[in-house]
Amino acid sequence: MSVETAKVALVTGASKGIGKVIAIELGRAGYDVAVNYNTDRAGAEATVKGIEELGRRAVALQADVGDIRSARGLFTQLDRHFSDLNVVVANAAVQTWKPLLDLTIEEWDRVQNTNLRGTFLCTQEGAKRMVSKGHGGSIITIGSTCNKLAFPRLVDYTASKGGIEMFTKVAAVELGRYQIRVNCVAPGATEVERTKAETGDYAGTWAPLTPLGRIGYPIDIARAVLFFAGEQSEFVTGQTLYVDGGVGARPHWPYEL
Repeated sequence: MSVETAKVALVTGASKGIGKVIAIELGRAGYDVAVNYNTDRAGAEATVKGIEELGRRAVALQADVGDIRSARGLFTQLDRHFSDLNVVVANAAVQTWKPLLDLTIEEWDRVQNTNLRGTFLCTQEGAKRMVSKGHGGSIITIGSTCNKLAFPRLVDYTASKGGIEMFTKVAAVELGRYQIRVNCVAPGATEVERTKAETGDYAGTWAPLTPLGRIGYPIDIARAVLFFAGEQSEFVTGQTLYVDGGVGARPHWPYEL
């Protein structure tokens, strides 16, 4: 893919973890990439460097996607660097590990704003640009196995991810007339910096509970995103792809907290 014809992707929350690998793999697939971050500028710049080493253009763009002015400002920044937008990956997310009865309204609002409102704002702003260009596009939201399994001590996160799945379906129906596809990738137990820090043996805890016998890695999620971004899925929209090693296929929740 030449520089002149390169497609452009925006990945939110791409300074580390799943978002970082998604952004780099999109670069490997030939996309120029806008790398969004909120506070971790050094991480975002490392992601940019990884994409540039693949011969693609990349730029780090700061924004809190849960804040309406900041989220819209993200797209204004993007417009200054790129003349087009073909793919949006709404990946940015936070969570609170706390029982329902102890959860504060501030913690609830923070999670809903970043995860659910951020997905809405980035989908809306990205779709407007795709519509104006008249070429369609692909918007990929990031859900979780929590979309369909009740996960104790993650009530705010679970609520936001379940909302994202239904948001994805409605957005797909409304945006289909513009040839904009909207799909959700829902990871299961995936090892990233945060999950490794939460437990002494993340793989040892989750691999035995997973039918495929291992935990997920960011590359597993990135490959699913690439499927939805590319022409292989050009007749697929409004769908959720669970990348969870089969955990969600179990008849009951396998993990007691």
